[in-house]
Amino acid sequence: MHEAPQGRPAIFITGAASGIGRACAELFAQRGWYVGLYDVDAAGAAAAAAALGQGNAVSGALDVGNPDAWQPALAHFWAHSGQRLDVLLNNAGILTAGPFETVPLARHRAMLDVNVAGVVIGCHQAFRYLRRTPGARVINMASATAIYGQPELVTYSASKFAVRGFTEGLDLEWSGFGIRVSAVWPSFVSSAMAAGFERIASARSLGIRLAPADVAATVWRCATTRRRFHRTHWTVGQQAGLLSLGTRLAPAPLTRWIVRKLAR
Repeated sequence: MHEAPQGRPAIFITGAASGIGRACAELFAQRGWYVGLYDVDAAGAAAAAAALGQGNAVSGALDVGNPDAWQPALAHFWAHSGQRLDVLLNNAGILTAGPFETVPLARHRAMLDVNVAGVVIGCHQAFRYLRRTPGARVINMASATAIYGQPELVTYSASKFAVRGFTEGLDLEWSGFGIRVSAVWPSFVSSAMAAGFERIASARSLGIRLAPADVAATVWRCATTRRRFHRTHWTVGQQAGLLSLGTRLAPAPLTRWIVRKLAR
């Protein structure tokens, strides 16, 4: 895999071996971007990168929860991308669904390590590269579960609330450096993670109606929208949009009642 031509925009994607991350890699590569695919599944990331064609991508291993793993991955990407990082897409995430007390504590902690710490560490480690790339952006993968806490997805939902708050605060801070930070909020997506969603009542009530490509399309719009039209939050799918609007307009007790009904 060869270095990107100078001037070609470049995106670094975590959790890129499959699902939403791979769909984003495919879309950005198709539209002329240089793509870095990084994942704990290094072989899967390499296969996905090879499918994008020679000179379009680079891949590597990355455990997002390990601070020591980020700098080698970012330096590797920087060396191949023409020394630019236009978009950092913090996509890696894990989910274990079920009643809170039945989910092993180790899985609760793993969700926090990957879904929250992975985003914090990634932004911290990538800052010096983002700052050296004019007009750089960070896109964090949140979820519609960050709109209101979800039964049987309690810790996953909490992790996405954390991503939401982190994104809002960091966008305000880093705008002074010319770096904009956004979060993408999909509702239930048909992917490997859907095996966890299918066991919970709210997913059965609302249905799993999105494909990874739907989320990738929103990530593309977020990454390429003119900066004067910057938005911090981007919902994906009609359900997420309506739920987000409803929680802003409806009294809190009504929102709680609706979520309770969906979860039965």
